[in-house]
Amino acid sequence: MKGRAREFKHYLAALLAISSVLSLATLVGAQSPPANLHLEGDHWTAWSPPTPPEGANVYVIQTGDTLWDISGTMLGDPYLWPQLWEANQYILDAHWIYPGDPLIIPAGAQIHSPDGVVGDPMAQAVADGLADELAAADAALEESWFEDAGSTKAPVALGSESQIYCSGYIAPQGEEFPFEIAASEYDFLTPTLDYVVDRDYEDYSGFYGRGDTEKYGLGPGDIVYIAGGRADGLSAGELLNAIRPEDMVVHPVTKKEVGQFYRYRGRIRILAVQDDTSIGEIVRACDMIPVGTKLRLFEPEPVPLRRPSPMRPVNAPPSAESLVDAPAVIRSFDGVLAVGQGYLVFIDRGENQDVLPGDVFTIYRRGREGFPPVLVGELGILSVTGDTALANILESRYTVFPGDVLMLK
Repeated sequence: MKGRAREFKHYLAALLAISSVLSLATLVGAQSPPANLHLEGDHWTAWSPPTPPEGANVYVIQTGDTLWDISGTMLGDPYLWPQLWEANQYILDAHWIYPGDPLIIPAGAQIHSPDGVVGDPMAQAVADGLADELAAADAALEESWFEDAGSTKAPVALGSESQIYCSGYIAPQGEEFPFEIAASEYDFLTPTLDYVVDRDYEDYSGFYGRGDTEKYGLGPGDIVYIAGGRADGLSAGELLNAIRPEDMVVHPVTKKEVGQFYRYRGRIRILAVQDDTSIGEIVRACDMIPVGTKLRLFEPEPVPLRRPSPMRPVNAPPSAESLVDAPAVIRSFDGVLAVGQGYLVFIDRGENQDVLPGDVFTIYRRGREGFPPVLVGELGILSVTGDTALANILESRYTVFPGDVLMLK
């Protein structure tokens, strides 16, 4: 049954095609030519052709031409003749066209030369002997980029403090931290009262028991109690980073574990210290900070600066071989798969590989075998650790994915 149905579809398609040709031929033979011929420039026509817009692909109709033949020659398929008619609505009857009238070739159409070769601007330039000029123009464009890359413009920041201090880092699993939030003031605000009632004298007596927590997600202004004090080297006024260990990071290409992601949750200022404990205040919160959050001394990181310069040109890609062992994007800050300009990502190189804050990398995506890499965008390094770095996507031509490779700009 499937075979017969397929044969019937082929038969029906052929019948429709033949009917279309016969109908067109019948109409041509049945209709008489328009009678209102007039001189338009240097030729006679029944229509009023407009002046073609600047930059349009224009074909001048020759003696003996039909839309059917022109479509077969220029578009590679005579059945596409309605596209020519649609693009030239001054022609009121598709069966009558006049030598000398301009015919606009639809924008985006693949133009075929009489020998069947696709005609595009580059092919036309080659035919006209302009290939050397185009190559020189490409070389000039590439040269101008390298000149602009040494820009003397004023330096600009590659990101912001919030992007650095509310991001995180990747490090070996199970990193140890010297301090921890042991409790908050909200753990003691609602005590449980245990009491004994003497029913004869209605005498109430008792004591306060275990407290119930009123608030778990802590924020700016909240008071916390820290496991660590004077004996551990803490002193009033010091700042601590609040850090939360999260998921393991797997390399998108090698599928090996890179390390554990540690997220910055905020910052705490020490108000007072005792021998083994301290009282602190949350002065910055990137997210809710629960009891149990790990702490370590805050280390300021200035936002790196860089003189702006244009992205590498698309006509000067690196070789595929040069990107075999290139650095790569391994994940976005918040775990989103597809990101773009303004997003934070991590790369699989850090200070151990001489990557520094302020470095800028061009982002490429490997092409199919035999094709050059595709220019995707560029990113700037904000912060580095041992074998990874945090980066800000400065510009993106296309969506950036984990696994995209990098070349130092």
